[in-house]
Amino acid sequence: MSFAAAELEALIPRLRRYARALTHQQALADDLVQDALERAWARRGQWRPGTDLRAWVFTILHNVFISDARRVRLASPAAESDSAQQHHERSADPAALFDLERALARLQPEQRAVVLLVGLEEMSYREAADVLGVPAGTIMSRLARGRARLRELMDEPPAATSRPQPDAVAALRVVK
Repeated sequence: MSFAAAELEALIPRLRRYARALTHQQALADDLVQDALERAWARRGQWRPGTDLRAWVFTILHNVFISDARRVRLASPAAESDSAQQHHERSADPAALFDLERALARLQPEQRAVVLLVGLEEMSYREAADVLGVPAGTIMSRLARGRARLRELMDEPPAATSRPQPDAVAALRVVK
């Protein structure tokens, strides 16, 4: 027994949201969702009735994302340094620290995935553990560290250059 196309279709908004958070680009996210849906449909006979279809499809999406990232890194060693440079340039903007999307982008990939699955997609620890293929305890640990880091990033004040420094403040003089 398999699932119906309508069940898979109902997951698309959630898959797109998660893919967008992983890739940070709408076009890449749409491609990722498309690939995941194609694989899920082609392998629908492998899905076990009684298990969580959502977790199964999210696992496929996550695995496609990881595979694509590895392929890009192996194909172009410079792509990783370019990506790191672009991330640094985006993060250098003081206003970016108050933007949740950019703060999420600064999390370690493992922590970001857990924060998104549990926080955004409202998966249980067990479901997130199944999606990522790690123990539930690892999910709890990554979530705690990810949330703590996210709070730090969101609470960081703007760069010091946006505030007047004590030695840089012009002296006031009294004029009669």
